[in-house]
Amino acid sequence: MEQEIDARALIEVSEIEIIYKSRIKASLRPKIKASKDAAVIFRKYWNLNRIGFLEECFAMYLNRANKVLAILPVSLGGICGTVVDPRIIFAAALKLSACGLILAHNHPSQALNPSGTDIQLTKSLKEGGKLLQISVLDHLIICEDDAYYSMADSGDI
Repeated sequence: MEQEIDARALIEVSEIEIIYKSRIKASLRPKIKASKDAAVIFRKYWNLNRIGFLEECFAMYLNRANKVLAILPVSLGGICGTVVDPRIIFAAALKLSACGLILAHNHPSQALNPSGTDIQLTKSLKEGGKLLQISVLDHLIICEDDAYYSMADSGDI
């Protein structure tokens, strides 16, 4: 004997609402003109008490005029690495209607050169961004002593 199924039960699904609210006036958003600008802003958001201890990754999202929309902590790892999920990076970019993004992570060892994994991740994100028309503009490595490495400036990406 077949049970009668309530049609409403078949169509009840969760809803999603996409909202972006900026607490900063558009005219006051910092503009990124060079990698140094991004490094200075990232450093202000970094927990400098653990920059030499744990590896972290952040994403900075930019509008078409390269003004900063938001900064997202993407991952917190250990001494030798951190796991970066591209879906988190691009989900936030889509929610913000970002046109570009810049990644930054630190090396607790204070080595400025990117690893092969760092370069491969960045290239993969650049390819994924092309499909979404979101430019991955740079990937910085930040160190304790105000030093940083720009993959874009160095031609790694």
